[in-house]
Amino acid sequence: MTIAHANGIDIYYEEHGPADADPVLLIMGLGGSAAAWAPQIPALADRYHVIALDNRGVGRTSKPAGPYTIAQMAEDAVAVLDACGVASAHVIGASMGGMIAQELALRRPERVRSLVLACTTPGGPHSASYERMVERAQEAQAIESLEIAPERMQEMMLELFTPEFIASPSASFMQWVGASLQYPPSLEGLRAQLDAVAAHDTYDRLPQIAAPTLVIAGDADTLVDARNAPILAARIPGAELRLFPKLRHGFTAEQPEQVNAVLLDFLGRHAGAAAPAQGAAHA
Repeated sequence: MTIAHANGIDIYYEEHGPADADPVLLIMGLGGSAAAWAPQIPALADRYHVIALDNRGVGRTSKPAGPYTIAQMAEDAVAVLDACGVASAHVIGASMGGMIAQELALRRPERVRSLVLACTTPGGPHSASYERMVERAQEAQAIESLEIAPERMQEMMLELFTPEFIASPSASFMQWVGASLQYPPSLEGLRAQLDAVAAHDTYDRLPQIAAPTLVIAGDADTLVDARNAPILAARIPGAELRLFPKLRHGFTAEQPEQVNAVLLDFLGRHAGAAAPAQGAAHA
């Protein structure tokens, strides 16, 4: 296991691909570990130095008591870059990981060469379905076990994937399921992450993001309302927007070939780019 000892915890991370290539940092969402990037890592690692971490509270990273904040987890990501000897990277964040990626680009712009925000939200009252997101975080505080009733599991799967994909999942998805079972989140860590998600709000600061940005989402996502993608793209100067028709929150696993082609095109257009200088911001 590769561990960064920082911020009072042990942060698990892994590296793939050539060490001398442009670095790409992958940050996963709520309850997910680095293994959830299995549909993307092989394609990206052919060309890039790929770094993926387990956020605090999940996987092989420490699971301290909360509360957590998105800014705190952004600093955990910085610690991983430091441990890898990477001054700046292309950053891809999904769902809660996209919230962390926003904070990273805002707080530490000199560490972010380019930014991809997948199935995520700016949070706060200006975001789509904000009230429902807060309600879900509050409901989670009453959960006493990570065991999920079969009917609720079916509901959750349908928020993530189309019925066709559930009936015939990919090999990389099954790899993700296996890793999730082997390295589950703790109940306390999951609650602390949910609290961080509910408190996230970058809407007013998004115009300060200076890194080239791509926003992607499945246009049928209801878990993190797909209407947040155009909000993000409109608020971030020069951001590109790509929606994947009829796909849901787990679109990166359901259609990895399509998603990876979009990611590689974007990264390729910004390969070798330098991160903005510290303190850089759009007017």
